[in-house]
Amino acid sequence: MLRPPGRPAGTTGGPDRLGEVETVTHWRALIVLGTAQFLMVLDTSVMNVSISRLVDDFDTEVTAIQAVITLYALVMAAFMIIGGRLGDILGRRRVFLGGLVVYATGSALTSVAPTLWVLVLGWSVIEGLGAALVLPAMAALVAESYRGRDRAVAYGVIGGLAGAGIAVGPLLGGWVTTYLTWRLVFAGEVVVVLAVLLLRRAITEAPRSGRSPRLDGVGAALSAAGLALGVLGVLQSSTWGWVRPRNPPFTVLGFAPTLFVVGAGVAVLAVFHRWERRRDERGDDPLVHLSLLGRPALRSGLMSLVSQNLILLGLFFTIPLYLQVVQGFDAFRTGLRLLPVSVAMLVTSLGAARLGRLAGPRRVVRLALLTVTAAVVWLLATIDPVIDDAQFAGAMALLGVGMGLFASQLGDVVQSGAREEERSEVGGLQYTAQNLGSALGTALIGSLLVGSLAHAFTTHVEDDERLSQEARQQVGVALEAGVTFVPTEQVRSAAVRAGLPPDEVDAVTDSYASAQLDGLRAAILAAGGVALASLLVTPNLPGRPPGRTGRPESGAPAGPPRPAR
Repeated sequence: MLRPPGRPAGTTGGPDRLGEVETVTHWRALIVLGTAQFLMVLDTSVMNVSISRLVDDFDTEVTAIQAVITLYALVMAAFMIIGGRLGDILGRRRVFLGGLVVYATGSALTSVAPTLWVLVLGWSVIEGLGAALVLPAMAALVAESYRGRDRAVAYGVIGGLAGAGIAVGPLLGGWVTTYLTWRLVFAGEVVVVLAVLLLRRAITEAPRSGRSPRLDGVGAALSAAGLALGVLGVLQSSTWGWVRPRNPPFTVLGFAPTLFVVGAGVAVLAVFHRWERRRDERGDDPLVHLSLLGRPALRSGLMSLVSQNLILLGLFFTIPLYLQVVQGFDAFRTGLRLLPVSVAMLVTSLGAARLGRLAGPRRVVRLALLTVTAAVVWLLATIDPVIDDAQFAGAMALLGVGMGLFASQLGDVVQSGAREEERSEVGGLQYTAQNLGSALGTALIGSLLVGSLAHAFTTHVEDDERLSQEARQQVGVALEAGVTFVPTEQVRSAAVRAGLPPDEVDAVTDSYASAQLDGLRAAILAAGGVALASLLVTPNLPGRPPGRTGRPESGAPAGPPRPAR
């Protein structure tokens, strides 16, 4: 049974009554802060199970909704470091509350969005900016309020609430989307934010000494542009093609622009790196102290966060497509079938904090990666034209256990590698890694899904003896214009409109149905490959529970705090 978090370090003992009041206050603060984490996860999971309805409501394609989901994570990733720095400049509590106001504004606009572009503005941009302010401040406030074992418990609760968001999102979003409208979820988020703001007195922040740092505007622009260009290139690869142009707005020396855009992002980030180094050497305030990334435990924790979210968001984009487009389930039935992963993640993340204290984060994260890999293998066996509900539920539950093991450890590992004055900065890095993984997961796995679909469809059409040469040419022309992940009935209708005879209509439809499953399997297999490859970044994770003494972990010397500049 979890014991309540104690008083923060530096608080002297007192009468029992005072201790009880303070304990209740800290529980309330944790719930208020955790509610913010819950909200940030909730609407992403709602979007994932509402893909088909969003496609219909905005008369668009799956790839457009994929872009909306990716842009939300991209905006958060691009501005998370800036949000963390603003917490240092303006105060973490103030930035946390202000970010909630921005987030609620975006939710309100999303709930009434008449067009896809307004949806992008409200959800992807405004809500993304609000989350970029809220999450680093939240991570810093939690780390500031709790120490040692209490901090591990607090991050277990935060991870559990994130799991609750993933658990509630598909089911609540699926029910509301199917029987009412997805817009009500975002209107409800506004109400929840208002309730949090009414409880704002529960959130306290220690007085800060020394002058506040200044915002590095050039560094902020360079980091945001570099991250944006890199993920944009990956996102558009399914439309533009990686090397051979598919349907790009322009070409570079006859090649698709994808790798050039990604390369431009890398180049901008290299300039950002040099700029930050120069500012640090001159004694100016950088956007982020790159020396933080020299701490092995912190660096491994951040890389593990990228992996965790790349796997989770990649799968949570792919699996709903299988359930909705291939199986034809509505959003509510999709949510029901995702419930095992959500519940297992919630329960495991709450219970595994103790496992981390006994076995150490490194062993728990490695166990998480192996569990996720096993879940992917099991899941691959269930991707068939007719779903086996029992097998699928088992694979989803095992995936939830693996993700819950992840969620229970990494927040504590990252924050325990920082000094007190570095909390917001490290929180910015923490959620940058998390949302960069989310953006790459949706973009990269989604791109691989569409690319594998196109390749498999081409192969099946060429190998199907029922199709004439003329029919193969017609399909080839359609593929050159771009292929999307749509229900097979739409393919059948297109084949009929093209004037193909009935037996060739059936052949094209069967080829596309087989290609759908091949594309899904390739995308899911890629997520498993990421999980196995991520074992390579775990050796520098702490082998013992971090934060036991309230001092930074290995690589973060517990010397005097860095002087204010």
